[in-house]
Amino acid sequence: MTTVLIADDQPLQRLGFRMLLDSTEGMTVVGEAAHGVETVRKAQALRPDVVLMDVRMPGMDGIEATRHITATGTRTHVLILTTFDVDEYVYAGLQAGASGFLLKDARPDELLAGIRAVAAGNAIVAPSLTRRLMEAYVSQGDAGPREDPRLAALSDREREVLVAIGRGWTNTEIADHFTLTESTVKKHVGRVLTKVGARDRIQAVIVAYDAGLVRPA
Repeated sequence: MTTVLIADDQPLQRLGFRMLLDSTEGMTVVGEAAHGVETVRKAQALRPDVVLMDVRMPGMDGIEATRHITATGTRTHVLILTTFDVDEYVYAGLQAGASGFLLKDARPDELLAGIRAVAAGNAIVAPSLTRRLMEAYVSQGDAGPREDPRLAALSDREREVLVAIGRGWTNTEIADHFTLTESTVKKHVGRVLTKVGARDRIQAVIVAYDAGLVRPA
């Protein structure tokens, strides 16, 4: 059973999410929160698999709440919900430790699939959307590879895989480009995530950009 905490300051929005999730087999809502402080408190008390996190909430917003939740090392994963108009918050949310995000106008099946993916420890931002977000909101200043302690332990191949992840490539695309099997790529990706301290693939994208390995197109 996947447990979910809904964090949104709009009662009707919370009600809509609850009705959808509680009517879905294998999924249940364990709590609701209307602002960031309440979200952090309930996440600590209820330990849900996933927090469905709104960005704009009174007091402590969703970004800061995400930072507090993920900093504890809990198994709880955060899925940020936003609108296209506030994409600038998404990058900050991912930096804070969120496992991904969906737009609030996502179809019900997309939302459910996203929650399941995040609960399983996977990132849910599609590669093409990842590229668009990173290109739009990562600093446009002079970019280029920089000395970053997180990269020191990477082999040459792992560094190449990190660059590919940063470009939003799927495992299949990486395998085709480097003439590797997908199982080998999965092993490389796993080692890259461990060595750079990334919770998931999306965090690895941020590392690649922060280190200057990838720059906006």
